[in-house]
Amino acid sequence: MNKKEWLKKGYVAEPVDKTLDLKAEINKLRKEKNAVILGHYYQSDEIQDIADFVGDSLALAQWAAKTDADVIVMCGVHFMGETAKVLCPDKKVLVPDLNAGCSLADSCPADEFAKFVKEHPDHTVISYVNTTAAVKAVTDVVVTSTNAKQIVESFAKETKIIFGPDRNLGNYINSITNRNMLLWNGACHVHEQFSVEKILKLKQQYPDAAVLVHPECKGAVAKLADKVASTAGLLKYAIASDKKDFIVATESGILHEMRKQCPDKNFIPAPPEDSTCACNECNFMRLNTLEKLYNTLKYEWPEVTVDEAVAYEAVKPIRKMLEISEKLGL
Repeated sequence: MNKKEWLKKGYVAEPVDKTLDLKAEINKLRKEKNAVILGHYYQSDEIQDIADFVGDSLALAQWAAKTDADVIVMCGVHFMGETAKVLCPDKKVLVPDLNAGCSLADSCPADEFAKFVKEHPDHTVISYVNTTAAVKAVTDVVVTSTNAKQIVESFAKETKIIFGPDRNLGNYINSITNRNMLLWNGACHVHEQFSVEKILKLKQQYPDAAVLVHPECKGAVAKLADKVASTAGLLKYAIASDKKDFIVATESGILHEMRKQCPDKNFIPAPPEDSTCACNECNFMRLNTLEKLYNTLKYEWPEVTVDEAVAYEAVKPIRKMLEISEKLGL
């Protein structure tokens, strides 16, 4: 298959020899190219197992900012690759599949958000990391679900704030900080789908189970939670808890790390509302595969690029987030 066909597909579509030991070949290529593989908790088990570092959005940004690798392979979604590129403009940043987008980022078009910001010139702009570089470029500080509460609270109570794009996370932060931030009306297609009724049915099956909920979920789901936290926060809670059963309302990829860290505990994925599937997966995250990872290292493509002027502005709120997080010990 030629490069033009690859460009149309958004990933290297070269067939991979089925007899290859893919893990061995990936390990060989990353050493040859001084590459680091970063994997999000929502990736498939095999991607998580081969990554140099696995974490949530904050951890991946922190690792990208300090790596001495020449090549960063971001096994996540496109905005994560953009964040890494903005932080490391001198490094080559690759993603296994350019089609790995984000429904939450898509719910906040940069031109519409910029217009919204201009309409509220007296507001400080806080944007969730799940946004494009162009949205970050009109933002004062970026947050993740790990640090959103603390960063919002670092501003005076009377500060007028725009929070985008996740309305569920914004509503949750408003409720626990007693703020009244102006919210952009965006949402994550995965976290929006969790069903109160199905979680309650699981609670009947596992009455002693702790319910773990990501703050991107709807408020009605969050009200069922024993713990609302970021992906990393939910993992930390599960490790420390003396409970044996956990119902987990976030993308089911995190269950792999939970089970590795707590082999004696039972993690039950909360199912989506409109499906017979027992778990809730992000179809964008799952576009990355070992075969695509191997090809992207071999051919050093697809490469993430960010317009220089956009990157110049976008890096400021990201660095501000990292600085505040470091001061707060996050």
